[in-house]
Amino acid sequence: MLIDLHAHSRISDGTETPRELVRAAAEAGLDVVALTDHDQTAGWDEAAAAAREFGVGLVPGMEVSCMTGSGISVHLLSYLHDPADSALLAEVGRARDSRMHRARRMVDLLGEDFPISWETVMEHTAEGATIGRPHIADALVATGVVPTRSRAFDTMLSHRSRYYVGHYALDPVEAVRLVAAAGGVPVFAHPVASERGRVVGEDVLQAMIAAGLAGLEIDHRDNPEPGRRRLRQLAAAHGLIVTGSSDYHGTGKPNRLGENTTAPEMLERILAAGTGTRAVGL
Repeated sequence: MLIDLHAHSRISDGTETPRELVRAAAEAGLDVVALTDHDQTAGWDEAAAAAREFGVGLVPGMEVSCMTGSGISVHLLSYLHDPADSALLAEVGRARDSRMHRARRMVDLLGEDFPISWETVMEHTAEGATIGRPHIADALVATGVVPTRSRAFDTMLSHRSRYYVGHYALDPVEAVRLVAAAGGVPVFAHPVASERGRVVGEDVLQAMIAAGLAGLEIDHRDNPEPGRRRLRQLAAAHGLIVTGSSDYHGTGKPNRLGENTTAPEMLERILAAGTGTRAVGL
């Protein structure tokens, strides 16, 4: 089986609708794909219908935006949680609202130097989507300021840029607890992706494990090989689930569906542990 457990649609910062994403997964030869939009589950129903249509197994999920007390960004994948859980909903809703205010402020700052406006950004954002830097990047590409999303992130949207604005995000240890309480399976996304910025140390990892972290996304293009080896040792020591994923965003990133995959036995552990909602076709 070919299993890819990290992909985004236009509901957050991908470039395809949930249906188009699932169709792309089928065309890529995947047997199973997970929809993991940022702080959103609005695409689950459309993706489920498409999974039945195209004969692909679907794991409903979400990528929760987190931040440590020292300001390190953490992404937590939540699989099979209850999408109506009030506590988790409240926190991801707060994060979405903060992202919206942050995006507006960044656009205001960029607009002082470049031909970009909030209206331009909205033209490149699906209705109801979690708005973030990728949508601003798409607007910058459309107006000819930069050639690609990647170039925008490397320059004016970088956390080192004067246009960068922070946003609220849930503490990762609390996020693990909330996901588990909602019947979900919490898996730390790309934990050692150091090129994206600072990564957490052993203390945060151990605290997340103690709070109920179920797994680590190890095979990911942004995890360097020495970090992967350390993560495998950590997973073995604590009996954690190990996943591999593409982190696909359609044409928004070079990541390709199925470029990293998850072993069937690890998927079985996720399916057995998740009690908040059901996978489709599995």
